[in-house]
Amino acid sequence: MKIYTRTGDFGETSLVGGARVRKDDPLVDAYGEIDELNAWLGFARASGLDADLDADIVQLQRDLFALGAQLADPSERLGAKVVKAVVGDGDVARLEEMIDRLEASLPPLRHFILAGGSRSGAALHVARTVCRRAERRMVALQPPVDPVLLRYVNRLSDLLFVLARAVNQRARASETEW
Repeated sequence: MKIYTRTGDFGETSLVGGARVRKDDPLVDAYGEIDELNAWLGFARASGLDADLDADIVQLQRDLFALGAQLADPSERLGAKVVKAVVGDGDVARLEEMIDRLEASLPPLRHFILAGGSRSGAALHVARTVCRRAERRMVALQPPVDPVLLRYVNRLSDLLFVLARAVNQRARASETEW
């Protein structure tokens, strides 16, 4: 299989199920934001993480592939065939468990903090902002997306903030208060 197909040369792409849409379609924009978020998580991983956090982020990247697939599948054909391409309530609960686990080892927040710290911590802060942008794109979609997808990205942005703090704490990078 070749990486290029030439089918997008005139500004269109295919959704799951074969429907053709313009590349500037809001749906394509939304799953493009998810793709960028996934790439930032890859950058954070490449910047050096403890093994346990690396494994957590690999799972997040897998979740984001599933979420992007769900967005690219407005007819909901894929989920019935490919279980790994579905983000559900259990995934949201897993994010909440991760947040609780990581927050238990962090000092309580008393002020806003500025993004930064270690290379991987800073990358996770960027990922958090990309996640929020993806959430805004998803909220704007008509017809509305499955509410569990919105809950997932909302919780994910919270997790990415906590992950950035945890990574920076482990790297002994101080937090700069605002």
